[in-house]
Amino acid sequence: MTGYAALSREIGQAALAVELKSVNSRFLDLQFRLPEELRPAEPALRELLAAGLSRGKLECRMAIQPATGAAPQLAINEALLAALARAERKILDALPEAQPLRVGDVLHWPGMLANEEADADTLRDAAVALVKTALAEFAATRAREGDKLKDMILERIERMQTRLALIQSHVPQAIAAYQERLAARLREALATSDEERIRHEIALFGVKIDIAEELNRLGAHLEEVRRVLAAGGAVGKRLDFLMQELNREANTLGSKSVSKELSDASLEFKLLIEQMREQIQNIE
Repeated sequence: MTGYAALSREIGQAALAVELKSVNSRFLDLQFRLPEELRPAEPALRELLAAGLSRGKLECRMAIQPATGAAPQLAINEALLAALARAERKILDALPEAQPLRVGDVLHWPGMLANEEADADTLRDAAVALVKTALAEFAATRAREGDKLKDMILERIERMQTRLALIQSHVPQAIAAYQERLAARLREALATSDEERIRHEIALFGVKIDIAEELNRLGAHLEEVRRVLAAGGAVGKRLDFLMQELNREANTLGSKSVSKELSDASLEFKLLIEQMREQIQNIE
């Protein structure tokens, strides 16, 4: 299922930002776009997302930026500064005419200054906490989409059940009409004593006349879809299986059709099932 969430949080003089977005996929595919400072957090982030999701191609993108309005804070390497001062005094004692160090020289001395940034453990913990919060918002967006998909599926199920009820009431008349057509063909065959054709027509009638099992299974599968949707949770794979079973029964119904109405109903069923199946493949 598609989903999106974006959050940011300030950590000292830095701002940590995360963006989660997913597109439809039958399986779970996690992709990370992380700065080097957050690479150590990837295993924990992967475990967190895998525990909360089961389907979808998800991209987790994170960034570290200076906090809004924050002035850079510099830390002096006190130990290095003291060592540099001692070295300067020794040099000046030995060479009184030497120029003393200037402030600029000291500030540009390698290792003298450092930004006050969070350490690696703090960054990792903050990243995991932020993604956990974003995941809750992400799940909420997917839940809203899921509610819309649920309404769509239920609407198709209602249409199929309504049509199924009409078919069941039409079956006796369709069978009677087919029997009349078959009787006419049999009378024609008997007039020519074509035993082979008689056997063929009787066998064909026996196959086509028995659609009660298909209609019952269609009704049972439709009720099961309703039950699964009402139960909630990760239902995508179960619904995908039910769509396969519904499609199987709809195909069999079409192959056994004894009237145009039954054939039309079979085609309508397959269209509605395909519409549901395309969306169900995206449901977690």
